[in-house]
Amino acid sequence: MIFLVTGGAASGKSEYAEKLACRLSAIDGGPLIYLATMQPAGDPETAARIRRHQALRAGKGFRTLERCRDLSGVQVPGQSVVLLECLMNLAANEMFAPDSNPDLAFERICAGLVHLAEQSRHLIVVSGDLFSDGAVYSPETEAYRRLMARLHTWLAARAEIREIVCGLVGAPPQTP
Repeated sequence: MIFLVTGGAASGKSEYAEKLACRLSAIDGGPLIYLATMQPAGDPETAARIRRHQALRAGKGFRTLERCRDLSGVQVPGQSVVLLECLMNLAANEMFAPDSNPDLAFERICAGLVHLAEQSRHLIVVSGDLFSDGAVYSPETEAYRRLMARLHTWLAARAEIREIVCGLVGAPPQTP
């Protein structure tokens, strides 16, 4: 089953997705896989974000795999619950790679997601909302935003369960 969890920055989507993964694993008995797509940049902000996400997962039984690009090369155990964090990082890594462009990135990402969905029992994909500010951006950023819109549309069409959770800043979503 494919799940798409999306929301604004610091909206609680990672915590929500982790709780969902743990619940699905408890029900189905599959191993928990955390697929990290952030490319470590060496800056303090990125390092802090990675540490925060590691602390959130601590003690929950996740096995962490790191893959910044080419999800088609990832192997996970059958019946696993895979939590991919985050589609936005993956899209940036694929799109801005020297040998890529938005269309090629879309094809690579979709092929990788299909590959993961076929291997696992559940695939939970965390993404973000970057369409609500109304600002004008550079052509490169606009191409990235269009890529994200295509990916969200593609994933939402393939998700077996669709749930929209709305909330206010400071009020984390309820446990799934």
